[in-house]
Amino acid sequence: MRRIGRSLRRGTAVGASGWLQRPATRAVLALGVTQIVAWGTTLYALGVLGRPIAADTGWSQSLVFAGLTIALLVSGAVSPLVGRSIDRHGGQKIMAVGSGWMAAGLVLLALVETPAAYLVAWALLGVSMRLCLYDAAFAALVQVTPRHGRQAISYLTLFGGFASSLFWPLAHLLNQHYGWRATLIIFAAINLVVCLPLNWLGLARREPAMTPGEPAAAVAAAEAAALAGPARTLAMLLFSLIVAASAVVFGAMAAHLVPVLEASGLAPAAAVSIASLKGVAQVLGRVWDLTLARRWHPIDVGRVSIAFMPLSFAVLMLGGANTTTALAFTLLFGISNGLVTIMRGAVPLALFGAQGYGAVLGILATPYLVLAALAPAAFALIVERYGTGAGEAVMLAAGLISLVGMEAMAFWYRRHPSRSRKSLG
Repeated sequence: MRRIGRSLRRGTAVGASGWLQRPATRAVLALGVTQIVAWGTTLYALGVLGRPIAADTGWSQSLVFAGLTIALLVSGAVSPLVGRSIDRHGGQKIMAVGSGWMAAGLVLLALVETPAAYLVAWALLGVSMRLCLYDAAFAALVQVTPRHGRQAISYLTLFGGFASSLFWPLAHLLNQHYGWRATLIIFAAINLVVCLPLNWLGLARREPAMTPGEPAAAVAAAEAAALAGPARTLAMLLFSLIVAASAVVFGAMAAHLVPVLEASGLAPAAAVSIASLKGVAQVLGRVWDLTLARRWHPIDVGRVSIAFMPLSFAVLMLGGANTTTALAFTLLFGISNGLVTIMRGAVPLALFGAQGYGAVLGILATPYLVLAALAPAAFALIVERYGTGAGEAVMLAAGLISLVGMEAMAFWYRRHPSRSRKSLG
């Protein structure tokens, strides 16, 4: 990836060995691997193992997938505490502990015999997910490279986009040969043997807050640009509304994208094929952020990412039941999904600064995780009672709420005194 953005665009030596020695580069590469594993072995695991678990235990599909709902709710509940802990103790310690906790949770999940034990195992995994997934990784990266946090976050999300592509086939292969319980044990071993040392070693060093030759006044000005007082509170509330509304859409579609495409008139095989392009679109959106939009203000990138969300559902609802409409919807939705992940890390960094960034993400992640946990069941209930069209209308409305919030925040921020907006159009 062009030596991780020419070693995140500036800094020390970027020669054949120098670029790899930079703390930011090492952190992005290490966390890139651990994010693929952490996402693939927890949140995406039931995409392949859900049916085998239900078939083997005799439990209902709703019970099996309720485990993931429990995990996300627990993640939301502990999010503020984890965010403050990252600020206090450092991302290195927290994420290393998280990998060990994740391994223990997966072992417990592999050994469960009762529904109660199954849900308890997922509750423990919910804690580890908050310790290891994007919100923790973003905060850890900003600690490593406070001056280039946005670029580091963008590069990291490129890795995370491959989690389902790698771990769905791996989980399917392992389950076929060894069963779901052994598959989870293997997943636990990967977290313990690969992710724990990578999180520890990859985050062991930090870059200075001020690069060589950079005037101290420039650093002071960057810190002074962070919102404070009532302006900070207002921005927190607006951004919470934006991410909460988007969580309704992304949470619901994480479980129901294929059924929605089938309801638009596609055969099951075609729906799965087109849905798989969502991951490609996510990566394309993130590449755009790293190239054409890399000098844009994060709020401007956020405006694009949020706008694509209701636009995708408008295309789906107005375009008719055909392959072209389904493809356009999936690509627009995937681009939005890929960019919103970056926005959730980059916009708070731009608004509130690197100081206390972990605690800020901890607060902002709570409504996102809670609504993402509840959205799949709520969407299923709406579809069951009122039809897929009603469910799509709710998704469109949630997307529009997020869009209005984003535009309102951009309008307010552009006019806020003392803000430097050279790239906020």
